[in-house]
Amino acid sequence: MANRIVQRGLYLDELNVGELYEHRPGRTITESDNVLFTTLTMNNQGLHLDAAWAATQPFGKPLVNSLFTLGTMIGQSVPQLTEGTIIGQLGLDAVSFPHPVFHGDTLYTETEIVEVRPSKSRPGQGIATMRHTGRNQDGVVVATATRTCLMWTKAAHEAALNKEEQ
Repeated sequence: MANRIVQRGLYLDELNVGELYEHRPGRTITESDNVLFTTLTMNNQGLHLDAAWAATQPFGKPLVNSLFTLGTMIGQSVPQLTEGTIIGQLGLDAVSFPHPVFHGDTLYTETEIVEVRPSKSRPGQGIATMRHTGRNQDGVVVATATRTCLMWTKAAHEAALNKEEQ
């Protein structure tokens, strides 16, 4: 039988401070994405939904909902960094949106590992702090956020999985 390979993120002990991960492919944001997210979250802001009114505002056209930008940016990092290896997200800090995202822009994200440490109260687990940076197709920074996660070490997670199988 062939070896089974399951896609996963990295464990706490595989993360190194200073490493920079580029998450690809990018994600082109459509008007439909923006309208759906905005209405699902009950945000009736005209800057996202009313093209005629948005045309009279400083940017001259609708803006993509910043929380959709943030969620997409973090989501782009999941397969490479935290898929199946995160226990929980502990917080987001220093979130900023220095440049707007418009319909048709493509979001590219990179993540820098800024801190990794064992948990003081949870053996086999630890805290990873990551700085996400989102850029549009022209390389302009459109969003940044620092994310703190509780993550498994490889040995502890494998032991927990083996215990479940018994």
